[in-house]
Amino acid sequence: MAKRLDNDDPAAEQEAGPSGLLERTLGVLELLAAHAHGLQLYEIADRLGIPRSATHRVLTSLVEQGYVRQERQLGAYQLTAKIASLAFSFLAGSGITDFAQPILDRLARDAGELVRLALVDGRELVWVAKSQGSPFGLRYDPDMGQVGRLSCSASGHAWLSCLPEEEALALVEKQGYGSREEFGPRAPQTKAALLRYIRQARQRGFSLVVQTYSAWMNATAAPIRRPQTGEVIGAVVIAGLHNRLSEEKMLSLSPLLIEAARELSLAMMVTPTLAPRRASGESNFFDSPA
Repeated sequence: MAKRLDNDDPAAEQEAGPSGLLERTLGVLELLAAHAHGLQLYEIADRLGIPRSATHRVLTSLVEQGYVRQERQLGAYQLTAKIASLAFSFLAGSGITDFAQPILDRLARDAGELVRLALVDGRELVWVAKSQGSPFGLRYDPDMGQVGRLSCSASGHAWLSCLPEEEALALVEKQGYGSREEFGPRAPQTKAALLRYIRQARQRGFSLVVQTYSAWMNATAAPIRRPQTGEVIGAVVIAGLHNRLSEEKMLSLSPLLIEAARELSLAMMVTPTLAPRRASGESNFFDSPA
């Protein structure tokens, strides 16, 4: 736990965690993104290891720019919708909305369940688009922009199944295994258990998980590959409630899922951000360094 620092102690401020203004600002944004209900100033400062005086300056600047709001005087700080607006503007400019959304919409309509698009961002998977196909009843509908837990998500297993096993395990070890308390009661907790999922997904050509990401959710996912090289750039997922999207139903939907992945692969060839590069380099949607 980060030690509390006196607001007026410059020596202590120099000993704090993130020291640069940009590093501190990004740290605050990332922390608030993981706590949608907001955090108090002292909680932000303590968790990031930043002096409270410096934390207050960062938050004041973010409030002035419209990226953060304070619920009331001395209340918790929360992100505003401005961050999400930037993300959606980027996705719209990339061509994802124009080229991928109709494919997601059709698959969601045919499957009658939620369909999500996850794209590789460096060494993570980020959910960037969705389409809800269930017209009635309870619907599984997570927030976009989240980073998927590779060890227990269908999209994670679909991606990992296309990597050398040593590399796949290294990615999971770096991110950490999703605990059964936080995720689903069947979330794999060991290398051996995870490898069984990965190998089965590799054999099938798509992943299938039952109550690994959530106690009430099942999902199946197929990798999306770059046509020229075969490298995986994302995954398309069908997800639904456990008592409705059974393993049998997911298997019956696999031809539609695989066809959608193929179409998304071709569609992404013509999007500005995903267009093939002339020189070799990082092969992810956001062009982030590994």
